[in-house]
Amino acid sequence: MTTKKSGGLAEVIAGQTAISTVGKTGKGLTYRGYSIHDLAEYGTFEETAYLLIRGKLPDAGELAAYKRKLAAGRTIPPGLRTLLECLPASSHPMDVLRTGLSALASFEPETEATDPRELADRLLAISPSVLLYWHHFHQSGDRIDTETESDSVAGHFLELLHRRPPAELHERVMDVSLILYAEHEYNASTFAARVTASTLSDFYSAVTTGIGTLRGPLHGGANEAAMELIGRYENPEQAEAGVMRLLGGKKLVMGFGHRVYTVSDPRSDIIKALSRTLSEQNGDWRLFTVSERIEEVMRREKGLFPNLDFYSASAYTLMQIPVSFFTPVFVFSRISGWAAHIIEQRESNRLIRPSAEYTGPEPLPWFRLEDRGQGAVTP
Repeated sequence: MTTKKSGGLAEVIAGQTAISTVGKTGKGLTYRGYSIHDLAEYGTFEETAYLLIRGKLPDAGELAAYKRKLAAGRTIPPGLRTLLECLPASSHPMDVLRTGLSALASFEPETEATDPRELADRLLAISPSVLLYWHHFHQSGDRIDTETESDSVAGHFLELLHRRPPAELHERVMDVSLILYAEHEYNASTFAARVTASTLSDFYSAVTTGIGTLRGPLHGGANEAAMELIGRYENPEQAEAGVMRLLGGKKLVMGFGHRVYTVSDPRSDIIKALSRTLSEQNGDWRLFTVSERIEEVMRREKGLFPNLDFYSASAYTLMQIPVSFFTPVFVFSRISGWAAHIIEQRESNRLIRPSAEYTGPEPLPWFRLEDRGQGAVTP
């Protein structure tokens, strides 16, 4: 552990992990040694989740069994369905996920005999079902069947959302997106989950901590903010003028820069290429050309590069995913990374309790209650 002082703990090494590199080895982003580019090009999200949670890539038989297991875990307990029906239709989807997965702990509590990997699998499987059961009940009154024929988390989510099997390209784009969002070392939500795990709290509490942290616009909510910006403009010229006004007013433009990466986000080019492919297939280039112009302006004016959130926004919109679902999709994926870190924290646990530099007043004299306000100076 380092004692280096830094606002927001930037560049402070807060622990050790064997899960991901985030560019610190000179090899870019890797998950347990595997390049994010190889995982995205050749793998699936299920292989990635298995790798993160179990520490190795599955063979063909293990992968087939794992997919069957996840498919079997999509069913929502009756009591949880009732709770989801009672949540307001106006709830933020992140609040629904946080409440739903936390409530699952009461129906399926963790015990000393519980394998945390089994809990991780259950949460991966059920999280899209929780969100979309609530969504469809309050949109149309339907109590949907949360089982689908799809053998992937990506396909299951898209099929439940649109009530039809997804296009092959859409399922592949969503699958790659889940891979890209799955893990990212000691990001805010993962670190928060590890802090909770370090107290020897239960698995559900640690995951719920991660969800609450991810909800913030400076972390998971950045993709929603990026789409709000992109959606304002009808063409690249409008986008350039609008972003220049924002920069002139010293406004924050979401979806650019990163606390760890200094040159580029290795995930961004992958999702950008997929956004381009979706635009071509849809015959609709507005979002992509607007996004490219915003990227050009930010590089020229601020020297900033797009992060994963920026082109994810247009990709998700082109697949007709509601903006309010962008961050929940992040949750579906990042559960795998959180689980890996919770398990790693438990394996060699020590309570995470950093120190702070005190900046308050020097010791003050105590004044009796009756003396205060009669010339006594109190802080």
